[in-house]
Amino acid sequence: MFDFFRNNMKFFMGLLMLLIIPGFVLLGVDGYSNFRESGQAVAKVGSSKITEQEWEAAHRNEVDRRSASMPNIDKALFETRAARMGTLERMVDERVLTLAAQKQHFVTTDQRLARELASDPEIAAVRRPDGTLDMAAYDSLAARRGTNAKGFEQMVRSNMAVQQVTKGVAVSSFVPESSAQRALGSFFERREVQVARFVPADFRSKVQVADAEVEAYYQANGPRFQSPEAVDLEYLVLDLASVEKTLKLNETDVRAYYDQNQAKLAGDETRRASHILLTLSKDASASEKAAVRAKAESLLAQLKGNPALFADLAKRESQDPGSAKQGGDLGFFGRNDMVKPFSDAAFGLSKGALSGVVETE
Repeated sequence: MFDFFRNNMKFFMGLLMLLIIPGFVLLGVDGYSNFRESGQAVAKVGSSKITEQEWEAAHRNEVDRRSASMPNIDKALFETRAARMGTLERMVDERVLTLAAQKQHFVTTDQRLARELASDPEIAAVRRPDGTLDMAAYDSLAARRGTNAKGFEQMVRSNMAVQQVTKGVAVSSFVPESSAQRALGSFFERREVQVARFVPADFRSKVQVADAEVEAYYQANGPRFQSPEAVDLEYLVLDLASVEKTLKLNETDVRAYYDQNQAKLAGDETRRASHILLTLSKDASASEKAAVRAKAESLLAQLKGNPALFADLAKRESQDPGSAKQGGDLGFFGRNDMVKPFSDAAFGLSKGALSGVVETE
């Protein structure tokens, strides 16, 4: 297959020429260029459009130029929306100036173009020792600027025409005479200066200062002779947590300390107890008291038979509104927190034991 194409290369080249030449005849080179360069317009100056492709190419050139001048800078800084819009604004400015140059028919002659190119240091670098231009190097220089030799020269022509527009605005400005005088005064004014030098060492031996003068000067300038107050301090940090880590206490030492300080370490004795309260009025009769005691004895008999019923009986039978709902539980209390008959009974019991019927006020 490849041998077939290689042996018939001239035939295929001729066929391609027959396909391409009619297109050039109908459209021309500019037509191909316009077709290739056509794209969505992002800006328009007069009849001139700036396409998205042109904007992208210009921004790439701008990024390459800045990166070359600042090799260590991050290229991501030039890829922001603000940086890209800055490139577009410069392109619009250039198109506006170019349009102004065209409307005012500013042109650059071949002689002015030659002088301008001759003064360009980059072009001077591609000249041979005999002064002739190295065309290969010249074409390479134009390619680095994104164009060819002809396009480069056209770009220089356009820039020179634009410079005529900007220079025309610059040289047409005027400055008031007062401003000009102030600006020029610094160039034309002259001053005469005389210098007298006094060396302190030459006069030190001639100076005689009395003690009273020194004292008066010190009193008048006391703050100048004062140094910031300071203190030379040494201190020791006692870190309780660090000390605790180094202590090793055995049980014998702890018990001995407890026995020696038992009164100080011990608190007031407390108990936790539950009760079933049956109440009587102060003026109750003997028969009423007997009936309540009989009921209390009956409840006590039930609890002795089954102590686990205490909470249920307390919820059902106790008349104490504070503890009945908790199964008679009074929580912890001290000896003096309750009336004496009740305290004596509670503190006289062992854990889990039941007392007899206790009558209190």
